[in-house]
Amino acid sequence: MGRVRPTYIKRVAIELVRNHSDRFTEDFDHNKGVVGELTDVESLIMRNRIAGYVTRYRKQEQA
Repeated sequence: MGRVRPTYIKRVAIELVRNHSDRFTEDFDHNKGVVGELTDVESLIMRNRIAGYVTRYRKQEQA
């Protein structure tokens, strides 16, 4: 079983995908860089968690 992500991570990730859907892909490393550019998140752990949820969200959209 996986971990449950906090609501604020999901909220930020979904908002980024809705506003900048053309910039995100299903590749985590690419999304990590894009999240770093679009947000002012200083914590690398927080950036990675947002990018991870963006990646999962994009994969769910494709299915």
